[in-house]
Formats: sequence, C-alpha cells, structure tokens
Amino acid sequence: MRGTRRRAVAENRSDPPRRRRGQSWRRALRRDWQLYSLAVAPLLFFLVFRYLPMAGNVIAFRRFRPGGSIFGDYWVGLRYVEMFLNDPTFWKVFGNTLVLGALTLLFCFPLPIVLALLLNEVRTGRLKRFVQSVSYLPHFLSTVIVAAMVMQLLSVDGTVNQLVRGVGGDPVSFLQQPEWFRSVYVSSEVWQTVGWGTILYLAALTTIDDNLYEAARTDGANRWRQTWHVTLPGLRPTMVTLLILNIGTFMAVGFEKILLLYNPLTYPTADVVSTYLFRMGFESSNFSYAAAIGLFEAVIGLILVLSANTISRRTVGTSLW
Repeated sequence: MRGTRRRAVAENRSDPPRRRRGQSWRRALRRDWQLYSLAVAPLLFFLVFRYLPMAGNVIAFRRFRPGGSIFGDYWVGLRYVEMFLNDPTFWKVFGNTLVLGALTLLFCFPLPIVLALLLNEVRTGRLKRFVQSVSYLPHFLSTVIVAAMVMQLLSVDGTVNQLVRGVGGDPVSFLQQPEWFRSVYVSSEVWQTVGWGTILYLAALTTIDDNLYEAARTDGANRWRQTWHVTLPGLRPTMVTLLILNIGTFMAVGFEKILLLYNPLTYPTADVVSTYLFRMGFESSNFSYAAAIGLFEAVIGLILVLSANTISRRTVGTSLW
C-alpha cells in the first residue's frame, strides 16, 4: 500500500506544469461555466466588429476598386503611404488633429478631477445630487443633439448673438469663422464629458482610508494640504489609467461632432485626419488611400498608448499592464 501511494505521489510530481495548468483550467471551466458563458457575447462582438475588420487593412497596400475583390485587385506596396506623406493637405489636417487633441486633453482631462474634488467637499446632500445630475445629463445626449444645440445657440440669430446685440455688439458668425471653431468644439466637449468623467474619480475617493485624513489633521494639515498629500495620491492610479486611455484616443478626436459642426469655410482649423479620411473614402471613392491614412492613424495611436504606459510604469509605478 505504501509503495502504491509513493508511486502516485511521484507521478503527480513528475507531471509537467503545463499539463497541471491545463487540468486546473478545465476544472475551473466545468465549475463556473455559467460565468464564462456570459463572456461569449462580448468576445463575439470584439471578434466580429473589431478583429475581423482588421483584415480590410490589406487594401492600404493593394489597388481596390468598388465592385472588385474585397482584398483589392493587385499589390501596389507603399504607393498610398507615399501619396499621403507627400500630400500637403494631409499634413495640414494632421496638424489640426494634434492641436484639437492637445486642447481636448488639456481641458477635458483635469476638469473632471477638479469637479470631483469640489463635489467631495460639498456637505449638503441635495445640492451635491443636484450638481451631479446637472453635470451628468449632457453625457446622455447624442452627438447629433449636442451639435444641433450648438448650432442653434451660435447661429447669427441665436441666443449668444442676441446677448451680444443686447450689450451693443455686432453679431458674430461663430460657425463660419475658422478662428472660432476650436473654441466652440472644445467648449462643447467640456460641457458634454466633464460631468460624466467625475464618476470614476468620486468612486476612487471613497476608497481612500479616513485614517489618513485623521493623521494629516493631527499633523496640522489644512484642507489644501490634505488634498495635496492624501487625496491626489489616492487618485493617482485612476488618473494614470484614464490618462493613458485618453492618450490612446488622442488621434481620433471627435469625428462625429466635427463632421456635424464643420463646413468648407472652417476647414483650415476644423478638418482633422478622421474627417479627411471620410471624404477621401466615401466622397472621392479612394478607399485604398483612405485605408492607408486610417492605418497610419492607428499606428500612431498604438505608439502613443505604448509610450504612455511605459513612461507611467517607470515614473509613477502605475500602468495598464
């Protein structure tokens, strides 16, 4: 009996680690198959709508004609890449994308943190709930409705120009002048997104230990010092994670809103890579050229995410992976 038991123990020890891991995975799958089944629908969504369309990127290197093969007729190599690298219009819209992306990141990233800190200091429950509801509401409006509201407010006969006339000024055609477009876009983006962005920060504030605040007060720290030395360090993991995600969408900017708000008069400051790509692909039917631009934009976004994640991990010790 002892010999049999020893041989079984020896066989278990001799099993390769990979085999044991496979057995434990199958055991977990049999035990929690209901939970794993919930992940089937999201995985299918990403497979069908995210990963399978990546195969279409091949037309960036092949000549594609509507009605022909979905993977293009013949190989052209880097011809379309050279086309947009030598296209002065592309570099103009690329510069507009960088400017709008930087302005959006500059205003839309820190303002939710500020609003969350201010709401955290409000002690009146009704006032706090009212401010939260009012600030969250714009997030639930579609981009089409927000763009329509902006156009109504900023039209020549809109509310803003009526106020300008009321103080003796001349009406301004905000949506027809290129120098106003960036201010209009960033302002509408702040109004629509800042309130919703505070949710994660308010949730993160609840995880900070109250004993840390008590210790800071014992050491004589005022509210500003407590915020600087306790609250902000407690929010740092959430801040870094959201910053990396925002940097990942830096090149995308706001395609839908820009497409609804801009016009040929505001192209000098409003036209970005995504809208230029849309016009090349659907209005000019140059799908291969548009695919090359889209692939370039995706590569830039990937490089930004990887760089931000690496810098964050090495400097503050927090990263996505």
